[in-house]
Amino acid sequence: MKKLYVFVIMLLMGCSGNPVPKPRGFFRIDLPEKKYTSYDDATCPYRFDIPDYAIVLPDTNRFAEPCWKYVLYPKFRAQLYITYKNLHNDLAAFAEDSRDLVYKHTIKANAIDETVIHTPNKVYGMMYDIGGNAASNFQFYATDSVRHFIRGSLYFNAAPEADSLKPVVDFIKKDVKHLIQTLQWKN
Repeated sequence: MKKLYVFVIMLLMGCSGNPVPKPRGFFRIDLPEKKYTSYDDATCPYRFDIPDYAIVLPDTNRFAEPCWKYVLYPKFRAQLYITYKNLHNDLAAFAEDSRDLVYKHTIKANAIDETVIHTPNKVYGMMYDIGGNAASNFQFYATDSVRHFIRGSLYFNAAPEADSLKPVVDFIKKDVKHLIQTLQWKN
């Protein structure tokens, strides 16, 4: 009987306080230090820098052409698809195709910001920063406007949740911008 009284008193005292909400917790993403090395495939007419934590592989898709590449980010389950085309007075068509592919993401995107590319290495083009839960968060095209055209698009092997992916997207975007700044044409 004495135990019952103690139990009832403890029960009543335990229920008197206000509930304390638990803070939302997120996984911590450890981002590696940025160190770059030059990527130069002798069979392709371009070279650029990639981070040490990325791997470049040839595109094995049956429609792929020889200088199409994947820049894989294994730690982040991400890949940058790079396609290369020789220009034959088709710059306007290639640029418009790139723009069309970007704007197919408007269904899920809440914003698409365009930034002009112009580097000292005679690289010109456009970067597209795609906001929201779009499948691709960042795309670009780069050209010398005479012979070479490269298009890149960043994808993740994960559901496109912008809030969750934002730290990694921002981190990889810096790598892609560095790739563009170091892109050189081999004529």
